[in-house]
Amino acid sequence: MKSSTPPVHIPPRRYAVVLFGPEGQGSFNESGLQGARKAQRAGYDVDVLWVAGQSAEQRAQEMSVLCDGRYALILAHGGQGDGPVQILAGRWPGQAFVVTQGSWSAANVARYEVLQEQSAFLAGVLASQYSKTRVAGHFSGEKVPPGLRGRAAYVDGLKAAGFEGRIVTQFCGHQHRPEWARACVADMASQSGLDVLFAMIDGGRAGVSQACREQGVAQIGNVLNWVERDPQVFVASAICDSGEALLRAIEDHARDRLPLGGYRSFGLEEPALVRLEMGSGVDASSRALVEGWAQRLLSGQHEIYLKYAGPEFALPVAASEPTLA
Repeated sequence: MKSSTPPVHIPPRRYAVVLFGPEGQGSFNESGLQGARKAQRAGYDVDVLWVAGQSAEQRAQEMSVLCDGRYALILAHGGQGDGPVQILAGRWPGQAFVVTQGSWSAANVARYEVLQEQSAFLAGVLASQYSKTRVAGHFSGEKVPPGLRGRAAYVDGLKAAGFEGRIVTQFCGHQHRPEWARACVADMASQSGLDVLFAMIDGGRAGVSQACREQGVAQIGNVLNWVERDPQVFVASAICDSGEALLRAIEDHARDRLPLGGYRSFGLEEPALVRLEMGSGVDASSRALVEGWAQRLLSGQHEIYLKYAGPEFALPVAASEPTLA
């Protein structure tokens, strides 16, 4: 028997999804590309632009080709989109924008966020139990607001679970340089003695994993299910399906429900989007602790502290750093 519900009408609107970094690199970008492809399969007219620039001005210049009236909505994927969209939204006030995982909005800009700080907090809870050396690490690339919030949430999870050891944290300055990421993580691990590392990194992930193998460090990934992809290195992964936010924003726009000037978020209440995926090496008591803290977050019993004011681990000798252009 056929359903009597009429099919959803999708207006003939065109959308542009912007991904930052070398084309085809990075788990965060993979999630974004998956979101764009889901929208395409659902019948939406979606184009994808890869932007390689590092500064907000460079990124805005590359994105400006989209602001000629062809697109009903331009979606910048990730906190790297905050700066360029702020520039472009002022120049083209009649153009609608979305920034996922961003922290800035305007009358013609909507924010869509998958709450990675929730899964990052749970990563900290797990790391508090997993570390035997009592040194837990964090590593990331650019200091964009989502990365800073993720670091703070991870540290809050460690402390909430009673961790009293040393916390070492480092931003290497770039999301997509595997060799530089490997050098940074290897240096940090050898000097500090950390044995578990929460790495929020994109195209540089392969370098982080190589260093973890070399140094005997258990890694906690983010965005995608790294436990499934590389169970020998990853003890867990802080799932944050940010690409789904792109699809939700496109759907909202097509239905005239886009919250321009406003905000939508998705968290642990949707475990397909946000959760801590744990590998077979995590014992039952640690799993129960993580689940207990997840329920506290869902019920509002604990509010994640999103500020970090502690020390940062120094980068290796600057001369060894590759050119970041």
